[in-house]
Amino acid sequence: MAHAYSHLYGLAATGLRFFTVYGPWGRPDMALFLFTKAILAGEPINVFNQGQMVRDFTYVDDIVESLIRLLDKPAAPDPAFDTAHPDPATSWASHRVFNIGNSNPTCLMDYIEAIESALGIKAIKQFLPMQPGDVPATAADTSALEAWIGYKPNTPVRDGVARFVAWYRDFYGV
Repeated sequence: MAHAYSHLYGLAATGLRFFTVYGPWGRPDMALFLFTKAILAGEPINVFNQGQMVRDFTYVDDIVESLIRLLDKPAAPDPAFDTAHPDPATSWASHRVFNIGNSNPTCLMDYIEAIESALGIKAIKQFLPMQPGDVPATAADTSALEAWIGYKPNTPVRDGVARFVAWYRDFYGV
């Protein structure tokens, strides 16, 4: 629909794909919140797919920086767009789609280790099978984003998790 409106009405449209966003003020039903809360309470954490998950964890500040830069650079037609070999991320219309991710897929067990390190507490892990509908791995190719706005999300997972844990302890007083 966004592409159609861009084409028909000259409306610049930018689509964004966020990859596993984490950080302060996030959703409390996401893994980082659930894991942090459970570890602090001495309760087990559910680790799906026996811990064999990989995610492109993206710190919220990197998302915000990308959005701010994208606000100043609306989508434009791609002069190199080839209708015989179309790239769904670009178009002859003012329409673009960008991945916003850290481009550094991280094993779930390394993510959990970063939480444990920031908290100074080892997690009690309950290993479970893969959840229906889940995927074993995600990874973002952000080369188009970097070329468009001159920025690549880059917060290391250990740093982002440590910032989150500091915020969590302060906000919840634990």
